[in-house]
Amino acid sequence: MTWPRTLPELEALHPMSLVLDRLHERSVEAVAHYWATLAGQNSKQRSENADRGRRAAVTGGRQMDGFASLVRDVLADNGVPDASVYTQGKLELPGYFRPTKKWDMLVVHEGRLAAALEFKSQVGPSFGNNFNNRSEEAVGVAHDAWTAFREGAFTPSARPFLGWVMLLEDCPASREPVAVKEPHFDVFPEFSAASYGRRYELLLRRLVQERLYDASALVLSTAASGLTGAYTEPAGDLTLRRLVAQLTGHVMGLADGS
Repeated sequence: MTWPRTLPELEALHPMSLVLDRLHERSVEAVAHYWATLAGQNSKQRSENADRGRRAAVTGGRQMDGFASLVRDVLADNGVPDASVYTQGKLELPGYFRPTKKWDMLVVHEGRLAAALEFKSQVGPSFGNNFNNRSEEAVGVAHDAWTAFREGAFTPSARPFLGWVMLLEDCPASREPVAVKEPHFDVFPEFSAASYGRRYELLLRRLVQERLYDASALVLSTAASGLTGAYTEPAGDLTLRRLVAQLTGHVMGLADGS
């Protein structure tokens, strides 16, 4: 599988040290888009007097489109044709435990799956059930995908890249310690009194450590400053730069035939 240009040609035109050029600027734009879209959905739902609240706005979707655009732009910088990157339509992949799974982004070139990514978010005030649902979703999606891959569902694809991007609202409810119930056995000590922000950090790191995903990113942003694109990344191993760099490296490896 080759892209329109080979890896040596791309390196000559665009050195690998510059592949992630403008990433911070694009990240700021993605965060600002998220909060602006969320605010617009909240306003629309209040005016329609239906499905009120911030949770309803989140279920409306499209807030994370800015992050999908960020990844698409970086891939385009590296010569991946736009026609090979799917963010709307044709997002289904075969599953093993279910017929199909609809991803948020796919990279499919010449009939081969190069990458599949999910872009998710959570805002307050209620984090408990949503965190559990996100945890189960992330583990289940990856296990289903890798089992399907093992059984030849994506043939003739080489091992694809799986990625998960998470934006979490930075607020008192996501920062304060959370008690856990231990009626029979002790939880792992790192979960004791851990905030939901810390729980997400542990979740995303372990998803990568267990090779369920190739890379994960955790972005924190407040509702107030988020409209300007302000964000933080609490863990150096869970940054957008790291995820996009690994994705780019994977794609460039395919372009080079390795």
